[in-house]
Amino acid sequence: MAEFPTTEAEIVVLALEMASGLEDNLTLYPNPPVLPDDLAVKMVTFVIAKDQATPAQAAALEAVAAKDAALNVLVDDMKSVLRYAENTVHFDDDKLKLLGWGGRAAPTALAAPGQVRALEAPRQGEGWIFLDWKAPGDGGAVAAYRIQRRLRPNGAWSDAGLAIESETTLTGQQRAKEWEYRVSAVNKAGEGEASNTVMAVL
Repeated sequence: MAEFPTTEAEIVVLALEMASGLEDNLTLYPNPPVLPDDLAVKMVTFVIAKDQATPAQAAALEAVAAKDAALNVLVDDMKSVLRYAENTVHFDDDKLKLLGWGGRAAPTALAAPGQVRALEAPRQGEGWIFLDWKAPGDGGAVAAYRIQRRLRPNGAWSDAGLAIESETTLTGQQRAKEWEYRVSAVNKAGEGEASNTVMAVL
């Protein structure tokens, strides 16, 4: 969905487009909460108040306050019209563009994570190993990491643990065995490609 502008210049431009769009599309927007002429008048009121405030902003606090009050009234009315328009045309992007606005952004489906990077085993001891790695550089957000191991050279991969952070310490590992470890990232959409492997004899 389009975002309401934040600068005064952008608000004035949108107000002009909305007033013109409402006036030119009475069939599509028959009963706006603020009539096009009223919206235009309030926009002009704001511009006049702004012009009066600009030359002497430091000394003309009342003028600035009047300008801000006029802008707030204009913004409230514009948002009221936009809510009306969105509900009237059911967030149809093409129809809302007639008012200088836009419909809701299409939802994006969650993608499976990418491949875990740079798996290392910097520390190990009797029956334990510390693994760390880097998060995937692409794909969807990671929910957790699946750690697997197998006996080298061609044992079957089996789950050895689950981690939330990009590191873990596995304990209770069989000693005097040649283990190979890998890590993959997972989320609700699926599982990413497994990392490189590291080998250790604990």
